[in-house]
Amino acid sequence: MTDTVKNTLLFALVFTLIIISGFFQGWNNAMFILNMGIISAIMALGVNLQWGFAGLFNVGVMGFVALGGLAAVLIGMPATPGAFSAGGPGVILALVLGVAAIVAAVFIYRRMAPGRNRSVTITAILIFGFFIFRGFLDPNVALIEGVNPAATGYLGGLNPGSDETYRDNGWIMLIAWPVGGLFAAGAAWLIGKAALGLRSDYLAIATLGIAEIIIAMLKNEDWLSRGVKNVVGVPRPVPYELDLQNSAAFVERAASLGFDPVEGSTIFVKLLYAALFAAVLGIIFWLSQRALNSPWGRMLRAIRDNEVAAEAMGKDVTARHLQVFILGSAICGIAGAMMTTLDGQLTPGTYQPLRFTFLIWVMVIVGGSGSNLGAILGGFLIWFLWVQVEPIGLFIMDIITSGMAEDNWLRAHLIESAAQMRLMTMGVIMIVVLRFSPRGLIPEK
Repeated sequence: MTDTVKNTLLFALVFTLIIISGFFQGWNNAMFILNMGIISAIMALGVNLQWGFAGLFNVGVMGFVALGGLAAVLIGMPATPGAFSAGGPGVILALVLGVAAIVAAVFIYRRMAPGRNRSVTITAILIFGFFIFRGFLDPNVALIEGVNPAATGYLGGLNPGSDETYRDNGWIMLIAWPVGGLFAAGAAWLIGKAALGLRSDYLAIATLGIAEIIIAMLKNEDWLSRGVKNVVGVPRPVPYELDLQNSAAFVERAASLGFDPVEGSTIFVKLLYAALFAAVLGIIFWLSQRALNSPWGRMLRAIRDNEVAAEAMGKDVTARHLQVFILGSAICGIAGAMMTTLDGQLTPGTYQPLRFTFLIWVMVIVGGSGSNLGAILGGFLIWFLWVQVEPIGLFIMDIITSGMAEDNWLRAHLIESAAQMRLMTMGVIMIVVLRFSPRGLIPEK
């Protein structure tokens, strides 16, 4: 069997499973799996770019995805009336002063000779700058968060519409997706400058810690993202279901296909999302393939395989690592903005390492590290299993416990534990794949 036939059969199997779920669980559920599978595949491509191309062990994916979600809010939501005038200039001034303190510390570090005087001067600048920064920031943040805190309490975004009309500007979310990539790329540049000198597990610990810092910021800086109060009503670049249901032409068309207006409108909206997401996935995959087969990509793989030899040949290893770290993080940021657009809300409390870091790594490992097709396959397959294992587990537990009494403690325990089959299944899949296909389902060529 040729590689092309094998790969085609693997993708056909995954999409057949999604179609079967549509027949048994409804097409809305199948379209949800498809859309989230596309987004997961994009995240997997970003991680594969870092690990498969360059061997960078980044477990801070969650933070870059969250920054993409923040971009969707800052671009897509309307400005909160009166919030910026209340404390916006003060917050900007505080941020400028904070950056100035850091720049001054870097300047002193580079210009002064190493020694006690340099250390004391840098420490004094940073401490003094911190208090000045907080002195301007805190009172202005309180003013912003005091503006209608029940409904807003934050600055809002750049959507030109009002609270009543901003949803009509759903096209702006198409701008938010690349902006999410820029946010993640900027953060990756800062992180890379500080952490790319580390190797293997040290880099992993650093990126995981920084991702947790980003999530903590989103949870606590209400003036920026409403914190744990969440931002709801993020506009969408596709029609709203209610508008379609009020369209006589759409209702007639849905009826001709055997759908009622409610089901037909939700499926149609998700189909439009799938088309947009698939276009983004196709572009990123094409660019990734071009990069993989370019001299730049071959250089990255040479660095991955033997850094010492590559550096001896005159390659700037640190600069190439920084490049690929920024690019992979930007892809994750784009996926994060797309996911927030699909959800219609930003909920910082839901960003967990299990879902937005380690599950993405499972996708890359199972699909095939270093293979872009493998990353996409892993994204669809693992997401499908992540969604379906729990209901399948509950169905199995119902069969196993069907002969037990209703108040039997073992029956209650088994049914309550069905959700944990997700974790067990992911572990079993990884063990089986690593045992029988250690390079993944679609290995790197």
